[in-house]
This record gives sequence, C-alpha cells and structure tokens, in this order.
Amino acid sequence: MAALFDLGEAVDMSVLGFDLLRAEYWPFILAALVLLVVGLFGLVSRARERERLVSGAQSNRFLPGYSENRARLRVILAAVGSLLMALALLGPVRGHTQREVKRRGVDLVICIDTSRSMQARDVRPSRLDRAKREIKGLLSKLGSDRVALVGFSGDARDVAPLTHDRTTLIALLDAVRPEDNRKGGTDLGVALEHALGLFDDRTGNHEAIVLLTDGEDLEGNGLKVAKDAAAQGIRVYVIGVGTERGGKIPVILPDGTEGFMQASNGMEIVSRLDSSTLEALAKATDGLYLSTEESVTPLEYIYERSISRMDRRELDGGIERVPHDRYQWTLVLALVFIVGECGFRERRARSRKVNS
Repeated sequence: MAALFDLGEAVDMSVLGFDLLRAEYWPFILAALVLLVVGLFGLVSRARERERLVSGAQSNRFLPGYSENRARLRVILAAVGSLLMALALLGPVRGHTQREVKRRGVDLVICIDTSRSMQARDVRPSRLDRAKREIKGLLSKLGSDRVALVGFSGDARDVAPLTHDRTTLIALLDAVRPEDNRKGGTDLGVALEHALGLFDDRTGNHEAIVLLTDGEDLEGNGLKVAKDAAAQGIRVYVIGVGTERGGKIPVILPDGTEGFMQASNGMEIVSRLDSSTLEALAKATDGLYLSTEESVTPLEYIYERSISRMDRRELDGGIERVPHDRYQWTLVLALVFIVGECGFRERRARSRKVNS
C-alpha cells in the first residue's frame, strides 16, 4: 500500500534530534527570550533605585539577606520555564508509529469563476476573494473527502486534482487569478464539463460539483451540461457571489491609475449577480443554490445541509505515520523550573541565634 502523507505529520525540521510537530508556533520561543531580557532589565532598574535610596555600605543594614545573584537566578528560572513551555507547544517528536488506515468520503470538484467580473467589489474585498474565503471555510470542515479545484472563465483549467492535501489546495487557491485565463468571458458549461471529466467513478452517489460564480453565463451552455450531470446522478451545488445591484469591474488604465471597465459606447460596465440562471442550474441536478447575500457562509451551510449527508465510499487506504509527540517531557521540566522560581526567595534565610 502507498504511504499516506497526513497533515499532522511532523515537519522536516529538527532541534537536538527532535522533529517539530507544530513549528508554526516558533514565535513563542521569542516571547521567552523577551521575558529574559525584560527580567534582566528590571533587575538593573531595581539596582539603580536601591542605590538612590541606600548607599552600598548601608545596604546590608536596610536590606538584610538580599542577594542579587538570587534575584538573577529567579529571572533565569522563569525564562527557562517559559522557553520549555514554548518547546512543548512546538510539539517535539521522537519516533513514529505506522498504522493502516482507510478513508471514506466523497469526491468534490470545486469550480471557481476567475473572469474579470469576479473582481467587482460589490462583495468585499472582491467577489473573487470572497469566493476563495468560502472555499477555505469548506476545506476546514472536510474530513476524508477528496477535493479538486478548477478555475474557469471562457475556458476551464485544472488548479489541483482530487486530493486530501488541504495545505496544497489552499496554496494553489491563493494563487488563482484572472490573469491566468486563456479566454475571456464566462462559460458555466465548459466548467461543468471539465469537472465531470475529473471523476473516476461516475455513479453520482459519491460525487458532487460546487460552482462559485457571479452567474453571468455568456455562452448559455450551463443548464444543458447540468442536465447531463443530473443524468449521471451528480448534483451541482451553486454559490452566487455578488449582489443583485451589481458592481463595476476595476481595471488598470494605461496611465497606471485604477478605473473601471467600459463598454464600446464608453459607459462603465456594471456586473450583476444572475441568481435566476444559477438557481435553475442547481435545481436541474437536484442540488442547492445560495448566494452571499442570503448567507454569511453559504458554502458551509450547503455542505452541512446536503453534501455532508451523501453516501461515503472507500477512497483509498495506506500506511499512516503517527508521530509521537513528546511535549510531556518539556512540559514537566517547565513546571519544575516555574515552581522553583515561585518558591525561590531573593533573601537568604536569617539564621536564628540559640541561647545557651
């Protein structure tokens, strides 16, 4: 069986022979170092204030038993304890266990409209950015489902094949832009045709298409291809991105300033969400339609209401490496240092005279 690459696997970064499971928390190490610097600076400030109040010759009289070295040691204990807690948060890994896993889920092909009209800002910060946000929200909810990404305008192109790798999907999604379009306009039909070609088991029981667009189907083929999908038992779920009132399409003018796209008569083009076309397309496949005007998170709502209830099938299996998180080791040491700092006093215990 092929090995599976799980997102929980330790990153390829070693510290003293340990891999790090959560390397993204490295700034907490800097926080521990800042605590050390602040603590030492505080000791210097306290020493200056004492010199202003009490001369060195009288310090033992007014501050009996006080030890500067003990004060420094307390700061060091606190800083080391914080550093060890930061290391525990990073997830030090030593050793792995291999286990056989089986994944059950559905195959989703997400088609994102990258036409020029998706740059309109009637939805903030733009229609395209809002569509990306919807997809990222969905990816955070998926379990073992496989996802493919398709970008489309007047043509369609693969962004990512069916995969479990959420990190790569997000990175590729962030890179999607209108400049990658080979053909202008919006053709929902070509997007759906391309999506149908990505499924390896077209029973329709375990596959679905998600379409995010402003609905301006300039070629008018979307409904026809949607009916072909329905004949295969594949549902199409549609997210309308935009507003009914519409928005102007920003462009960069020859002088480098920002303007708006104009028609041949010189009038600025206003792109409006075509909800009726998209709703008809979704209904043709027994899918659902929801717009960004109707819901804050329409794609997550559709997933929870319908897609998550689809029949699952076994997608793949393999061997998964489960890292052994040794955070307990550094956490116990951190507690020892912190308890030591709390119980350590800056003044030496005064010896009691015993009367004979």
